[in-house]
Amino acid sequence: MNKITAAITAVGAYVPDDVLTNKMLEEMVDTNDEWITSRTGIKERRILKDPNKGTSFLAIEASKDLLQKRNLDPQEIDLVLVATVTPDLPVAATSVHVATQIGATNAFAYDIQAACSGFLYAMSTGAAYIESGRYKKVLVVGADKMSSIIDYTDRTTCIIFGDGAGAVLMEPNEEGFGLQDEILRSDSIGRDSLRIEAGGSLMPPTEETVAKKLHYVRQDGKTVFKFAVSNMAAVSEQIMKQNNLSNEDVDWLIAHQANKRIVGATAGRMNLEDDKVLMNIQRYGNTTSATLPLLLSDYEKKFKKGDNLIFASFGGGFTWGAAYLKWAYNS
Repeated sequence: MNKITAAITAVGAYVPDDVLTNKMLEEMVDTNDEWITSRTGIKERRILKDPNKGTSFLAIEASKDLLQKRNLDPQEIDLVLVATVTPDLPVAATSVHVATQIGATNAFAYDIQAACSGFLYAMSTGAAYIESGRYKKVLVVGADKMSSIIDYTDRTTCIIFGDGAGAVLMEPNEEGFGLQDEILRSDSIGRDSLRIEAGGSLMPPTEETVAKKLHYVRQDGKTVFKFAVSNMAAVSEQIMKQNNLSNEDVDWLIAHQANKRIVGATAGRMNLEDDKVLMNIQRYGNTTSATLPLLLSDYEKKFKKGDNLIFASFGGGFTWGAAYLKWAYNS
């Protein structure tokens, strides 16, 4: 019997209709289109404005897109994993609501929180369940309503983030396609460099924490940038060496869309040509857990069966990693 690997067999995505452009941000904070574009590569981002809709709405819509494209009965799904830093509620897992709402009544579900590396960690987790032989269909979703935790008077963060969701289906493969290798890392040296100060068990919500705006994302941009460039690039180069891959062997780089310069530095370390480096940050900004699956959805038609994909991510905490996956189908 051939070894079971976990392959991506379908993708789905959803972004809200409302667009927040750089020009619109010029009216909100002290910034300008040229400054944002030159430093981040972002031109616009999508915002879920409806106050009655949370991250689960984004995840459900992305999952429905996948189910429709694949013509899949949701009752066949064994497990639903949702990577997010913006869950609907503090206790009830967002993934459980997503599974129920899409009709995955035979699945169990739980959330994964690893900041911007969440989807990569969730993909690794889903693959392990598949490779165990106990489960056949795992739905992995990356979704975040970042606008719910952004202070739109803080120009260091409000220019970066957007809302969106992406989903992939992982299934067993015995032809050698799917996840081949991974390098996942973390270090709490970055615990204070990108965080929300209040709202957790260390500092529960009070009138004072709300008044002081301590429930919004704050970051030390220079520190985050430095660690992101060095660590994301290093693991991407390492996974190539670990699997004896040259730059010619790599077909596509699927990198977390945090900053165009960080992605460029990673591609440079891998010695990849520009046409192998997939980007959509200009349209969506940093959607945190959703960036990787949104890339897969946007560029799905470019992928061919057997293509070598390198995933790379870096997130708050710090968390980071890289994965090597062989694409399993032609669109």
